[in-house]
This record gives sequence, C-alpha cells and structure tokens, in this order.
Amino acid sequence: MLHSPNHPGALLNEELEALRISVSQAAKDLGVSRQILSAIINERRPISAEMAVRIGHYIGNGPGLWLRMQAQYDLWEAEQKMKKTLKRIPKANAA
Repeated sequence: MLHSPNHPGALLNEELEALRISVSQAAKDLGVSRQILSAIINERRPISAEMAVRIGHYIGNGPGLWLRMQAQYDLWEAEQKMKKTLKRIPKANAA
C-alpha cells in the first residue's frame, strides 16, 4: 500500500529547526499568528496559496514547492477517503 505524502507542515518544521528559528519567531516574521503557524506545523491546517507565498519567500525556495506538497497531500487524502465511492463510478470510456 502506498504511504501518505508528507504534510508540508512537517517539512516546514524541519526547515525551522535546521535554521534554529522558533515557531513564535517565524510567525512574527511571517506576519501570522503563532496559532496558525503551529497548526500548519502540527499538520492540522493546510498551507494556503498566500501562506505558500509567505513561506516560500521566508525560507527562500519559492511558493511552488509548498503548494505542490499541499496539493499532493490533499489529493492522496481525498483518494483514500473516496475509495468506495470511486469503485461505484464507471470509467467514461468503458460505459
């Protein structure tokens, strides 16, 4: 069975630890609340396009990585949640 892709918050947490930046300091620097950043890092909140722009600028790797990671995570989650439903939906070319 395939494993879930990492939530981008896990990578963000690793990046901040490697840079020795606290969640509080990063939140202040990013202009967001500590609660919002903590929820992302603890994988309870997705990274929005705006947050991806902020993080990409802050870390220096651009917003695309963060959005792609979030999209992969969301897609995997949706596919897992919809497995039974998808079995009942025929393929258009097979109908």
